[in-house]
Amino acid sequence: MSFSTLGLRPELLRAVAAQGYTDPTPVQREAIPLVLAGRDLLAGAQTGTGKTAAFVLPMLQRLAATAQPQDQRRRIRALIVVPTRELAIQVEESVRVYGANALRSTAIYGGVGFGGQINTVRRGPEIVVATPGRLLDHSRQRTIDLGAVEILVLDEADRMLDMGFIRDIRSILALLPARRQNLLFSATFSKEIRALAEGMLDRPASVQVTPRNTPTDLVRQVVHPVDRGRKRELLSHLVRTHAIDQALVFTRTKHGANKLAEQLWQDGIATAAIHGNKSQPQRIRALADFKAGKVTLLIATEVAARGLDIEQLPHVVNFELPMVANDYVHRIGRTGRAGVEGDAISLVCVDEAPMLREIERLLGSPIPSEVIAGFEPDRSIPAQPIRIRTGGGGPGRQRPRTSGGRGAPTSQNRPRRFGQRGGRPTPAAATTSGRWVSLPGERTRR
Repeated sequence: MSFSTLGLRPELLRAVAAQGYTDPTPVQREAIPLVLAGRDLLAGAQTGTGKTAAFVLPMLQRLAATAQPQDQRRRIRALIVVPTRELAIQVEESVRVYGANALRSTAIYGGVGFGGQINTVRRGPEIVVATPGRLLDHSRQRTIDLGAVEILVLDEADRMLDMGFIRDIRSILALLPARRQNLLFSATFSKEIRALAEGMLDRPASVQVTPRNTPTDLVRQVVHPVDRGRKRELLSHLVRTHAIDQALVFTRTKHGANKLAEQLWQDGIATAAIHGNKSQPQRIRALADFKAGKVTLLIATEVAARGLDIEQLPHVVNFELPMVANDYVHRIGRTGRAGVEGDAISLVCVDEAPMLREIERLLGSPIPSEVIAGFEPDRSIPAQPIRIRTGGGGPGRQRPRTSGGRGAPTSQNRPRRFGQRGGRPTPAAATTSGRWVSLPGERTRR
């Protein structure tokens, strides 16, 4: 099947061909005709499945085919809500590329100046891509009008709920007209996601192109057992021996990302860190250097990496396993995209054995394990509690979530509001003001 069989206009087909795509992905084959028909849609699709084009292409066609009434011109007609700044930038770029700038669009998100965004909204974009917090900031200051929205897209809805955005999402829904087309995309379907879908979707069509909570078949997974104190040494070894050429490396905390990046630089490896305490220009520069090959390892936290658009990423490394098994699936979904195989490497110490079992239970099968010569783990070392440090000196306490449901927003993924600033904590500040929080049932030192 080719794109020409999906009912898209010639100008959109030319834009797709110009990007080098010939055959639609499964989610595109199923979703595009349904969206063109005006149906509400509940779609299960992970990152790397082509889901952005699955809603952008038919959305552009529907908007182009319907002229705005005279009294509603220069009003927002389509709203795409995403969890992170990076994803907002990526999706809005797709809108411009596929639409050939025929429809005005803009992205609004936190971490950058408010005034400039006010000016872009006043110029009358027809399509807005936004993160929840900054969108509501504009609404509260009455700098944006959502009363004419015809199409709403919630992209990566599961991640938005994990980040504590459910109240923001419901507040946004209350600002929209009752009659509209609704498209909800999610990698997983928790009870919260299904409850949200039932409340906003009208007799939706359903598309499920990826088995629930499973990684893509294009990702080769492996676990390297190693002592906790030798993880950084092993990672450097894998880079020097070319077992890893370029990789997105995950840590659990912002402090951990900074520390690892500094240590790897000392090892002579070009490294950059990207997380919530980095300014947007810093994050954009780090990502650009990584894409250009100037940076070998991009160290990222869970939230910062969500929505990163990195084509043909060869490796994902879990320097630390995530506290929530579902997050493992999201992490490794950054590689093995667009038909290109990738590798997911997890450096696992004895402390993380319970977390590994949860991940394997979610996947339904064990992950192959390979001990690297010279880095054999010392079996006499006892397991220690996994403690998560709250960085930046804030009063909040980070509580681990369980795989069975959504917990309270952590200091790492709490939505930032307009007026809040996040600076990079120094190691000294993080040590004196951070607090250790143990897993449930363990002793806690504050």
